[in-house]
Amino acid sequence: MPEIIPFKGLRYDPETAGDMAGILCPPYDIIPSAMQHELYERSPYNAVRLELPVEDDPYGAAAERIAGWLTEGALVQDDEAALYPYYQTYADPDGKEYTRKGFFCALRLYEFEEKQVLPHERTLSGPKKDRLNLFSRTRTNISGIFGLYADEALQADKLIDDFVSETTPLVDAEFQGVRNRLWKIVDHELVARVQQVLLDRQVYIADGHHRYETGVTYRNRRREENPVHTGNEPYNFILTYLANVYDEGLIIFPLHRMVHNLPEFNPGYLLSKLEEHFTIQPLDDRSDLKRYLDAEDSSHAFGVVSEKGVYGIRLKGSPDTVLGDAVSAPLQQLGVVVLHEVILQRILGIGLEAMRSQTNLVYTEDDREVFDGVKQGDVQVGFIVKPTTVRQVLDISGEGEVMPQKSTYFYPKIMTGLVMHRL
Repeated sequence: MPEIIPFKGLRYDPETAGDMAGILCPPYDIIPSAMQHELYERSPYNAVRLELPVEDDPYGAAAERIAGWLTEGALVQDDEAALYPYYQTYADPDGKEYTRKGFFCALRLYEFEEKQVLPHERTLSGPKKDRLNLFSRTRTNISGIFGLYADEALQADKLIDDFVSETTPLVDAEFQGVRNRLWKIVDHELVARVQQVLLDRQVYIADGHHRYETGVTYRNRRREENPVHTGNEPYNFILTYLANVYDEGLIIFPLHRMVHNLPEFNPGYLLSKLEEHFTIQPLDDRSDLKRYLDAEDSSHAFGVVSEKGVYGIRLKGSPDTVLGDAVSAPLQQLGVVVLHEVILQRILGIGLEAMRSQTNLVYTEDDREVFDGVKQGDVQVGFIVKPTTVRQVLDISGEGEVMPQKSTYFYPKIMTGLVMHRL
């Protein structure tokens, strides 16, 4: 496994900064403008003021705040290097409660070619440029990446569970219905035991591909600037939350597709073209569609919602009959690959650039938004998808492949403001 080490976390002091419930914010890439301003109003110390400032020079503003808040005592750096267990308790759309368990560490940065850290998504240049500017000005990982490792015996989980069961959390704060708890492990023996368990295991990036690639670029830049570079400086590592793929609290939500503003869209034509490759079953409503998809063991089954009605569709044959040899076997097993290649691109004519820019396509984790959008006339057709499995993520990453955009939604998101890593 890639090297993981404890680090001296930069954390908020609630005595100066106030209640942590007013401090936490989501990662930068899921903060719309309205939420950004609402978070600003929550607290003068809300982490969004570092993660995604509204100022004309956002990077300079973030750097000035870190320096100022350190002087004020709103931010403090721990004296001892630590691992930081982080548990999130949440409910799925059906109300079932889960607790996802993991921990923050500093993860050594590797090039993807080294096969120590594996991606599953492509990245865009814009977000990487933005994060590089933030890294460079603040010299801080303000928000971490989300990595996965595989330990079926749950050895590290048990070690950390035993620790947190006897220790009061440093942070216990709720954000949008999710309970966030953070602890700190400084015991050298316990840290070493966790590190030992994770030897010889790869890390799969679940979320934070742009931040990881930015971290590599930033490390390379600092390495070139440092004549006495050793490889052990903080900039050689990135703030990372690690969770076990066998943790029962690790859930991937589906991201449904909503098509809009497509010229000359005809739902009748769509259905006729779908019949060439899919079996089509008319359904009554959202509940009926949920039962249909729950009963389908194939990832190549979808829901189709338009003004024509609600339908369940399933690929008639094997995926290679519609995808051909150009798509690898692991990717062929991914339902959204068939959806993107066959339905969105070939039938509806939505190109890759239009998908990336969301010109005619938007995404939602809430299937009710699809039904509401169609009813209100804002959505021409919606596609309800089954969730990608963790096994599919590992298989595709392990083959060096990448998934279509928005193939996974690991819920809940890792909160920003719990702990930061100085570079």
